Amino acid sequence: MLQNELQKQEAPAAKTSLWGSLFGKMDVRAYTMVGALVLIWVLFGILDPTFLTARNLSNLFTQMSVTSILAIGMVLVIVAGHIDLSVGSIVGLTGGIAAILSNWMGLPPIIVIVGTLAAGAVLGLVQGWLVAYKMIPAFIVTLGGMMVFRGVLMGVTESMTIPVSDPVLAMLGNAYFAKGFGIVIAAIAIALIVWSAIRKRRSRQKYGFEVAPLGVDLIKIAVISLLVISFVLIMNNYKGIPFPIIFVIALAVIFYFLSTKTTFGRHIYAIGGNKEAARLSGINIHRKTMMIFLLSGLLSSIAAIVLTSRLASATITAGTMAEMDAIAACVIGGTSLMGGAGTVIGALIGALVMTSLDNGMSLMGLESFWQYVVKGSILVFAVWLDISNRRKGLK
Repeated sequence: MLQNELQKQEAPAAKTSLWGSLFGKMDVRAYTMVGALVLIWVLFGILDPTFLTARNLSNLFTQMSVTSILAIGMVLVIVAGHIDLSVGSIVGLTGGIAAILSNWMGLPPIIVIVGTLAAGAVLGLVQGWLVAYKMIPAFIVTLGGMMVFRGVLMGVTESMTIPVSDPVLAMLGNAYFAKGFGIVIAAIAIALIVWSAIRKRRSRQKYGFEVAPLGVDLIKIAVISLLVISFVLIMNNYKGIPFPIIFVIALAVIFYFLSTKTTFGRHIYAIGGNKEAARLSGINIHRKTMMIFLLSGLLSSIAAIVLTSRLASATITAGTMAEMDAIAACVIGGTSLMGGAGTVIGALIGALVMTSLDNGMSLMGLESFWQYVVKGSILVFAVWLDISNRRKGLK
């Protein structure tokens, strides 16, 4: 049925080669990072067979949830030509607020969640206002925010660890969906992939663009569907899909749509690509800049809820260095620090690379300093690739 549908839409003259249709315009950095991820998994799988077990992979995906959520927001900030160094401290502070509302004040979970999200959004909004309307560089505003928020956290919690025992909050970071739910999610995802492929072909034909050969679309659908099925089977082989991963998937879908299919997203890329041209074309740069920091703060508070739930407590060290992991995930995943380029999907790949390195090196018992050396070296390599590609593009 799918084949018949796709055949009806096949372009009469599709001259693009199979290789070119499959991979499109070669993005050396993106394919390098995907290759590096595969290499990392194979290497750690050989060095320690525990790495590729269903239990460890389930833990790995759960571990990457906080970095992934932060990276989704950080992509928009970096694409617009800014940086947000405060997300780790916002995670710590809003996690502390959640613990205080739940443990000290005894409020219902829904009030705790709404209050935490509101706090994160307000913190992001204030920083965005300072950057957008007061013209203070984002580096300075968020660096100050990083210190201020950490200090406030230490003050309001009196530097104490606050436990969280509410069962609903505890479930958000530690529970698993039933195995049947994973199968339903996989079926829905594959149906959406097929629908998207058909819709894309129709749209390209409608406006007279060249369409890829039928075989290329079928190969892409098969490969992506196989990845979805493999993921669900591996997770079901342990306890099912972890709650935090569903949050990451939902947020990734929302922000992928926001960044690629909406006027707001196109304006963000335009601002990062050429700010003056964006201003002359009538884009409200101030409002858009404030919005991306608001979204970054909101996502930081979501990450805080997940982290606080996983740890079953709020500590003054929660979220420490999380901003560096988020920035590294974005850059490793292809986001340019110069602005104007980067994707949510790339940031998730970067987060998976970072978490895989952490997980694998921890399994092997490598000392902490080696972990910092390896992660730092990969970050520098990713930036070098970015700069190198841009120089080639200018020639």
